[in-house]
Order: sequence, then C-alpha cells, then structure tokens
Amino acid sequence: MNDRLNMQNSIAKLLDGVVVEWKPLGKLLIRTKGTKITASQMKELHKDDAPLKIFAGGKTFALVNFDDISEKDINREPSIIVKSRGIIEFEYYDKPFSHKNEMWSYHSKDKQINIKYVYYFLKTKELHFQNIGSKMQMPQIATPDTDKFEIPIPSLHVQTEIVRILDTFTALTAELTAELTARRKQYNYYRDQLLSFQEDEVEWKALGEILHRTKGAKITASKMKEIHKNNAPLKIFAGGKTFALVNFDDIPEKDINREPSIIVKSRGIIEFEYYDKPFSHKNEMWSYHSKDGNINIKYVYYFLKTKELHFQNIGSKMQMPQIATPDTDKFVIPIPSLSIQNRIVEILDKFDALTNSITEGLPREIALRQKQYEYYRNLLLDFPKE
Repeated sequence: MNDRLNMQNSIAKLLDGVVVEWKPLGKLLIRTKGTKITASQMKELHKDDAPLKIFAGGKTFALVNFDDISEKDINREPSIIVKSRGIIEFEYYDKPFSHKNEMWSYHSKDKQINIKYVYYFLKTKELHFQNIGSKMQMPQIATPDTDKFEIPIPSLHVQTEIVRILDTFTALTAELTAELTARRKQYNYYRDQLLSFQEDEVEWKALGEILHRTKGAKITASKMKEIHKNNAPLKIFAGGKTFALVNFDDIPEKDINREPSIIVKSRGIIEFEYYDKPFSHKNEMWSYHSKDGNINIKYVYYFLKTKELHFQNIGSKMQMPQIATPDTDKFVIPIPSLSIQNRIVEILDKFDALTNSITEGLPREIALRQKQYEYYRNLLLDFPKE
C-alpha cells in the first residue's frame, strides 16, 4: 500500500503544472514505408539468428541477412511500427528492421521528442484505432488515421521520466515472462519423462475401451451468446477459447456432464481440456470420463496433452482442421498401476499450477504486474485536452 501511495505521489509531483502541446503524428514524426515482400519470400529468406527482422501482421516476422533486401528498405532508427491490418496494434523496436509495405512506421529526428514516450501513449489508444479498423471487412487502418491523430507533448524531461517509470514495469514483467517460459520448458520435459513407457512395461489400451465418450448439446453460437450470463454456474464449451456461462435450466439435463472429464476440441485448433465441474459442449465436440476405479482421468488427460501434435497432424489433412471420434476412440495409451497414475498427477498438478494457473504461480504474478503497469501508464498519460 505504501509503495503504491509513494508512486502516486511521485507521479502527481511529476505532472503538477505540466503544460502539453497537442500535435498530429504526421507533423511530429517521420513516417517510413516498408519493403515489397510476400509471405512466401519471407518464409524462403528466413534464417534463425539472422540479424535483420522483417515484420508482418500480428506476431509474424522473418529474420534475414542485411543483403537479402534493399538497403533503402532498412530502417535503423528506434521506431514505432504500425500493424495496420488484422489485429491493429503498435510495436516499439530499436534495432535495424523492415516491414511489409502495407504497414508503416514512425521515428523522430527531433531531440525534444522521446519516441518511446509516443509509443507508450499510442498503446493506450489502440482500441481507438481498432474501432476505426473494424468498419472494414478486413480490419485495417490507413496512414491518415495515424498521421492526423493528435498526441500530447510535455517537456522532454517529463517524457523521459514517464518512459523510465514505464520501462521499469515492462522490465519486471519481461523478467517474470522469461522465468515462466523457462518453467514451462522444464514442465514439458518432466511431463514427457514421467509419461514415457516401454511397450512391455505397462498395459496399453484404446481410449474407447477404458473411457465413456459423451455427446454435447445441439446449440448454435448465436444461442450460446443469447443465453450467456456472467457468473452463471454451467460452462458450455465451443471451439478454441470460446464458451458460454449459463444456468442449469437453460439446456436439457441430458446434455449436462457432471463427471471430471477430458473435453476434445475437435475442430480448428485441436486440443484437450480437463474440466471437473458440471459442463456441456457443442455437439460437434465430445468428451471422455471414467467410471473405472483403476483409471485416474487426469492421468489420461496429461498423457493426451503430450500427443496433441499427433491429433493436429491428423486434422491438418482436412480443409478445416478436424478429427473424428474414431481418431481418439482407437488411440492407445499406457495404463500403469493406479498408484503410479496418482503420483504422476500429483507431480504434474504442482508443475501445472506454477506454470499455467491464473490464480497462483507465475501467471498470476504476471497478470498482477500487467494490471499495475496499465494503471500507472493510464495515470501518467492522461493529459486533459482543452
């Protein structure tokens, strides 16, 4: 509490009596074009550990050598990259780079402008640009949308202090994220070691023999949206991360599963999810549970998580990636003794909490840091426009 109060007092002191001038980006910064390059060329030229980064939309990029593209298309200034299509967002980059020519970037030669301050301000306005882009069939913005956008410019001292404070928060989050990445690698290694069995070491059985497969509810996406209520007790799963929360009387009792289960997300991104509260799911998906006292369903889930790539490869042969019930029913898994299953689950539960849980471990800490960063960022950059 004292740290937060001290930080708020420091910010209040920094911003006390600050005068800002509002200027459009196009007059304040230098806009640069990208390089004419296709996605297939980027893939062809990409070399791991090459020094020059070429940005495309979203998280897509290629690493290339300096002589792979024209020198005129290489930007060597610390810049704000405008990702103008699909997911519209801003990225700061301070090493040599280029980007596809439907995107653009900004840098400054004015010593009274801290380009990273401008970046931090623009990050608070991403939703504004996403709303502009959403009016198009493919979400996108044009150069006038950013060129004409006005931002507040305080003194260089205030800009620099704002950047210093926000850099401290982002460095802490980056440190935690790097730690989380290392933990996840460690988790995957131990999970694979624990779940590796020789053919003759244990009994191997098909999922369809040892588990009960259940169907889902006949429900449309629009119906799910219609009956969704925040904090309702029953979760209905759709593909990917999509779900609805509904009341128990919103769907037939026969479509409600009350057993701890493995949900098979069988279309799009093919993956498995474990769930131990009452639930349902769309009827193109299915789930498994066990009534056999010698089977720990969570052990089966952990084993299947190591085989997701196998099922994704099966699904990739279809135009819309998908698998069918025989693909999982006939899949054979190792069944050690119940005591070994329980011990594996106990160990992996601890690792899973540390690496994936949003209520404990590093993910929770990162989420809290991110909220803290956004709170102070908004406090620092909330200049009233007269």
